[in-house]
Amino acid sequence: MDVLDDILATLALKGALYFRTNFTAPWGVTVPELKSAARFHLVVEGRLCVRVKSGPAVTLGPGDLILVPAGRSHILSGEPIETAPPLETVLADAGYDGGGVLVAGGGEDEAATQMICGHFTFRDGADHPLLRALPDHLLLSASMRAREPWLDETLRLLTRRIFEAGPGAGAAVTRLSEAAFVEMVRVGATAAPQMAPVLSALSDKQIGRTLTLMHQRPQDVWTVESLAGEAGMSRSRFAEKFREMIGMSPLAYLSEWRLQKALALLDNAQCSVQQAAAQTGYLSPAAFTRAFTAKFGASPSQYRRQHA
Repeated sequence: MDVLDDILATLALKGALYFRTNFTAPWGVTVPELKSAARFHLVVEGRLCVRVKSGPAVTLGPGDLILVPAGRSHILSGEPIETAPPLETVLADAGYDGGGVLVAGGGEDEAATQMICGHFTFRDGADHPLLRALPDHLLLSASMRAREPWLDETLRLLTRRIFEAGPGAGAAVTRLSEAAFVEMVRVGATAAPQMAPVLSALSDKQIGRTLTLMHQRPQDVWTVESLAGEAGMSRSRFAEKFREMIGMSPLAYLSEWRLQKALALLDNAQCSVQQAAAQTGYLSPAAFTRAFTAKFGASPSQYRRQHA
């Protein structure tokens, strides 16, 4: 099992294209907060300044890409600015109907900022140490891309496909953007050191094996002792190393992961609450309901009705 694949599939990663832009000075836009989402902006031509929250502006040039996780609001502009009109206003003023290129501003085309903007969404309630390790923003420069051929080629394919029409173009862009997200996360460890321990854990000979087992068989009765035995380590050393890399204890991770799997199972109308409980290692539906409600603020049955 590829644990990263399982994580992203269970959290229901989905890619979507916002639009292509042709912004000419002066221009600026405030991208609103969007729960359970991560936005990306890939600069094709020109200059882009990005300000996340009240932090300093980050400047991007052609070939640079920025990922803004956790649905954080941010300002996009050609020059560093403190405020900008909301995205909805810019879309309305431009008469943008969701197709083609979003054109805004009133300057010369030679100085235009052309971007590809999109986002990734996750299931409501999606949570994992990997997502929590993502920084306020992740900047992947053109020079960094040059050292990472998989990321670079995926972004090149994405750019080419977006500028081509025809059957299947939308589906291809969606799939390519999802592949790009995987590469952004993988490469991100070099730009965001806080991500490195979690990513390293996935391929670690000892911790990675126990993660694979918990993901393959979340319904099993795992203990710290049994997991340490699978890793070939003492109980204390295993628990210490797991916490160092993942940021939480092995059983806390297992508990959280079981509930994430339960969310995915409950999206399937053919899976009952009792079946979801059994498949995620809960000895009784009552125990499952208590843990689920404590985590998500709604019982499994309520969650299913709300997300039907």
